[in-house]
Amino acid sequence: MFLYVLLACVVGIVQCYSSGLVSDSCGSLMPGHETSGQTSTSPFTVTAGKTTFKEGDEITVSLSAQSTDYFEGFMLQANLVGSQNPIGTFTVTDNRAQVLVCNSVANRAVSHTSNLKKTLMEAKWTAPTSGQLSNIEFRATFVRSTKTFWVGVKSSAVVYNGVQSNPGCGTTKVCFSQPSNCDPATSTDCYFMAVQTSSNQSEMTIEMFGQADGYVAIGFSDDQLMGNDDIYICSKDNSSLLQVQHAYATGRNAPNILSLGNVTNIKTALTNGNINCSFTSRNAVSTGSRAASTSQYYLMIASGAASQGIINKHTKRFVSSTKVDLLNPSLVNTNNEEFPAIVKAHGALMLIAWMTTGSIGMMIARYLKGVAKGQGFGGKDFWFLAHVSLMVLSVIATAIAFILVFSYAQDWAGGAHPVLGCIVMVLSLVQPIVAAFRCEPQHERRFVFNWAHSVIALAIKVLSVAAIFTGLELFEEYKTDGWMLKVMGGFITWEAMIYILQDLNFRAKKKDSDIFSCGSMKPEVVLLMVFLLGNLTFLIALLVGIGTS
Repeated sequence: MFLYVLLACVVGIVQCYSSGLVSDSCGSLMPGHETSGQTSTSPFTVTAGKTTFKEGDEITVSLSAQSTDYFEGFMLQANLVGSQNPIGTFTVTDNRAQVLVCNSVANRAVSHTSNLKKTLMEAKWTAPTSGQLSNIEFRATFVRSTKTFWVGVKSSAVVYNGVQSNPGCGTTKVCFSQPSNCDPATSTDCYFMAVQTSSNQSEMTIEMFGQADGYVAIGFSDDQLMGNDDIYICSKDNSSLLQVQHAYATGRNAPNILSLGNVTNIKTALTNGNINCSFTSRNAVSTGSRAASTSQYYLMIASGAASQGIINKHTKRFVSSTKVDLLNPSLVNTNNEEFPAIVKAHGALMLIAWMTTGSIGMMIARYLKGVAKGQGFGGKDFWFLAHVSLMVLSVIATAIAFILVFSYAQDWAGGAHPVLGCIVMVLSLVQPIVAAFRCEPQHERRFVFNWAHSVIALAIKVLSVAAIFTGLELFEEYKTDGWMLKVMGGFITWEAMIYILQDLNFRAKKKDSDIFSCGSMKPEVVLLMVFLLGNLTFLIALLVGIGTS
C-alpha cells in the first residue's frame, strides 16, 4: 500500500505552462501536455525577415495565424538545419513574450508570458559571432489549447554566407566541440572532433584537436559514461612525436590498446601544445555488445598527460548531450549538466538513508538497548522507537530514490550500481515484513528472527556501501581528483572505529565496567553523539560533491 501511495505522490505531479516558463522543452519543443501534437498542416506560420545571414546578423522572426485563428502559447528557437540544438540569442520588446534559458545559455528561445489569444508575435534573433555555422531554420510550437498544438513548425531555411573556418561542419561532417561551436583554427582552448562517414559506414575520416600535455582522444559510446567505448588516441611518443592509436575502454581503467587496423592517411601536427591529428579509418566501430549495428553514438573528447608513450587518466572530458547519427551531418553540443537534478536527488537520498539514518538506526539497535530501559511510549522503549523511526525513514528515502532514478533512466546503464541498488531496495522492503511477523521475545524460536534480522541488516549495510561507492564512481567520471571516493573511504574508517569502540564498551558492560567515564552520560551515548557529528561532516561533504558534479 505504501508503494502505491508513494508512486501516486511522485508520478502524479502535473505542471502547467500558461506562464511560458518551458525551458525543459528546449530542443524538442514538445509541450508537457501529456498528449500528442497535431499531424495536420499547421494553421500558423514562421517567417524569417532575411533569406541569408552571416556572423552577428540580426533577423526579425514573425509568428502569425490565419485571419480566423489564434494561438495561446508558443515557443520559438533557431537551429542549424538538421539539428535540434538552439543557437544564437533572442531579444523581445512585446510584454506578451519572454526569453528563455536553454542548455544553461540565456536568451536561446522565446515563449509566451500568458495564455491570452494571439495572432501575431515578433522577436529579433542575433546570429553567433563565431563558431561552426551553416544554414539555419526557425522552429516553433504553437498551442491553441491544452490538447491542440503543433510542434516544430519550420520557417524556410536561411542560408549562411559568412566565412566558414571549418568547411563541412553540419553539411558533410558531424562536428563536436567544447566550447560549443568553437573554432580550433583561432582558439587554443577549443577541443574539437569531426567525423565524415561514407554512406555505407565502411569508412570514416576523423579529425581531432585539443590542447594537452600528452594526448587527445575521441570516443564512440552507447552512453555518456566511460566503459565499452571505441577510442582513437593522438598522443606523444617517447620522442615527443605524435602517434595515432586505436583502443577500447572497459571502464575506469586505462583503455586496452588495439592493433591500429585499417587506418590510413594519418596526418599529425604539434603546435604550441595543441595536438592535431586526422586520419581515415575503415575499422568498424565496436562498443562491446555490438559492432557496427548502428550509426548512432554519444561522442566523447578527452585529454591528459602521457608518459613514455602511455596515457594517464584524463584531466578533461566532454560528452555530447545526445546520441549523434554519424550519417547525418550536424553540429553537436556538449552535455552541460552531466548529471540532471533528478539523478543528484537520487544520490543525495541514498547517502542520507545509508550513511546517516540507517547507520544510526542500526547502531542504536545494537548498542543502546540498555539506555533508559523500561522508559518509552506506548509500551515500547525509547531505543526501539528511535530505531524503527530511523529505519522507516531510510526505507522511504530508498524507495523515493529508486523511483526517481528509474523513472529518469528507464534502463540498467551504470554497470553494477543499478543491480546493487535493486538488491538494497528489495532487502529494505523485506526487512520490515520479517519484523512484522516476529514472535514474542520469550518464544523458543525467537532466535530465528534475531539471526535473520541481523543477517539481512548486515547484507543491506554491505550492499548499500558497495552501491554508494559504485554510484560515486559514476559522479567521479566528470572529476579528476577522485576526492568523493576518498571521503567515502574516510567515512567507512570512521564508522568502523566507532563500532569497535562501541563493541569494546559493550563487552566491558558485561563485566560491570565502562571503557571510559563521562559523568552522568553513558559511554555508548557519548560515542553515538561523536559518531553523529563525524557522520554529518562526511555526509555534507559528499552532498556538496554531488551538487557540484
